[in-house]
Amino acid sequence: MNKAQPALIHTTPPRVPDNTRVYAIGDIHGRRDLLDRLLATIAKDCVDAPKRRVLVTLGDYIDRGPDSCGVIERLAGLHTSPPFQDFSLCFLKGNHEQLMEQFINGENDGHLWMNCGGRETLNSYGAKLSAHSITKRLPKHHRQFLSKMVLMSREGDYAFAHAGVRPGVGLSKQAAEDVLWIRARFLNATTDFGAVIVHGHTPVDIPDVLDNRIGIDTRAWASGTLTALVLEGAEQRFLST
Repeated sequence: MNKAQPALIHTTPPRVPDNTRVYAIGDIHGRRDLLDRLLATIAKDCVDAPKRRVLVTLGDYIDRGPDSCGVIERLAGLHTSPPFQDFSLCFLKGNHEQLMEQFINGENDGHLWMNCGGRETLNSYGAKLSAHSITKRLPKHHRQFLSKMVLMSREGDYAFAHAGVRPGVGLSKQAAEDVLWIRARFLNATTDFGAVIVHGHTPVDIPDVLDNRIGIDTRAWASGTLTALVLEGAEQRFLST
């Protein structure tokens, strides 16, 4: 794991709130099979967890992989699925969800979305390349799930964002475009962002653990490795497929 920061930002290790265990899942990209496997692993892992258990998903649920529809179906039903009905659930929005949303709303022609794997999402829903077709094929509870996604979440000394944050801007003032799309300016920053940022968006072979951020997009759609970061107290560890 990469820890090549020039200087430590934190004088004490970052922590999540007491009596809390957080599971953060990286970019899923249409791999319902891997999501099911990782959720089963989390279900076994959480048996000794504190009473407060949190699950955060970092966005990019759709595109590239073969079963975007299945991924949304699984996530949308987690609130009634043991043991996750007893979790605090937080579903972040990714740039791929934004692309689909913009296409449905007539804000783009779908060209960029198709180049980013949108064709696989249309196929999983049995839809054609038209806003009317995908809207007609999206079940109501899928639309509700997608409408309730959030941009950022915070647990103690950690903040969760799909792509990252813009350095020098307070966490409460971040622009959606940066949270969903930023790369180099965020990835190359060595400053304190106000929290350790747990993010996806930029694929890595193994989790990228730095003093100010942790990247967990392990390219699940192609590698077969979907990763979860587990946080409890000052502990950091990983589960994966």
